[in-house]
Amino acid sequence: MKADPKNVLTGSHYLDGNHASAEGGIAAGCKFFAGYPITPSTEIAERVSRRFPLIGGVFIQMEDELASMAAILGASWGGVKSMSCTSGPGFSLMMENFGLGIMLETPCVLINVQRGGPSTGLPTLPGQADMMQARWGSHGDYEVIALAPDSPQESFELTIHAFNLSEKYHMPVLVMTDECVGHMTERVVIPPAEEIELVERRYTDKEPGEAWPYEPTEGGVSPFLPVGKGYKFHVTGLTHDYRGYPVINAETQETNVRRLIDKVNNHVDEIIWLEEKDVEGAEIVVMAYGISSRVIQPAITKARKEGIKVGQIKMVTVWPFPEKRVRELAGQVKSLIMVEMNYGQVFLEMDRCAAGKCQTYLVGHAGGTVHNPDDIYKTIKEAVK
Repeated sequence: MKADPKNVLTGSHYLDGNHASAEGGIAAGCKFFAGYPITPSTEIAERVSRRFPLIGGVFIQMEDELASMAAILGASWGGVKSMSCTSGPGFSLMMENFGLGIMLETPCVLINVQRGGPSTGLPTLPGQADMMQARWGSHGDYEVIALAPDSPQESFELTIHAFNLSEKYHMPVLVMTDECVGHMTERVVIPPAEEIELVERRYTDKEPGEAWPYEPTEGGVSPFLPVGKGYKFHVTGLTHDYRGYPVINAETQETNVRRLIDKVNNHVDEIIWLEEKDVEGAEIVVMAYGISSRVIQPAITKARKEGIKVGQIKMVTVWPFPEKRVRELAGQVKSLIMVEMNYGQVFLEMDRCAAGKCQTYLVGHAGGTVHNPDDIYKTIKEAVK
């Protein structure tokens, strides 16, 4: 499917990352937004609130973040693409119903414009310390897909990509941006609608009485059953069978949860998106995501001018983590460096996958500002010794 030309603001614009995210959702066909204002994500909701009345969408400011997440799940089951945005404490409040969305296998998109924490923390300053919460913030075993844009352009593009992934794998998808990206203004090129590829909702071709919401399929993702078309089914956060009815035993739990995990793990090569530069033949590889993937550039340029063989990897997809690629690199390079605005949340995954085959370094801090490139350069120099 292609984007609707009536909704797409085709052309070159100067937008901040939050407004670009809103336009990405609209271009993806989102028609329902429920959210609660919170700095530094509020501009997404504000933009949507002005644009949705023009395109037949529904915007609701809910009473809190718990209700916001519940509302977008309900809207999705009602047949429309839905999204929300939040930050900091709001992300914590959404985690219970995010887990519900995982269990219900509900397509939707949640954008977290990260700020410094914990608690109220730094509402107007950047952080990247919600990354492990994004992976394990809800309870139970499950897999998650989380993307990290580094610019307003990517905020637009990755929001569309998040909707496509959510429809393909029937699950909530996270866009983990940050205050810097959310509030920076840059040129954003929005292509014509006919150039924007969209994944649309796949409905069953079976008749009512012959189809079930969680029936087994080869790819692990069952077609949706349309609401109000004569199909009878049950939807619950309880452990359930292929019909959606609660079945409280270990056997059903194994079948249920295994499907949630396998539909991501069996497709990691399709989901994971890395951008590599100068990695071939490198002694040192610097990994980063989001705004940090831009801040590493001066340090790498300086090191390469001095003859140090430094490569870089930008993780567009942070979760699922690129375990396979890190294991390969650990056997080829001298050192791996992770740069992130926290004290090592994604670094711990890199270090685990390196498994002692190479040196690993963290360049991290508690947020509030981006890294000083000199600190990254000093770590590169240390790593090459």
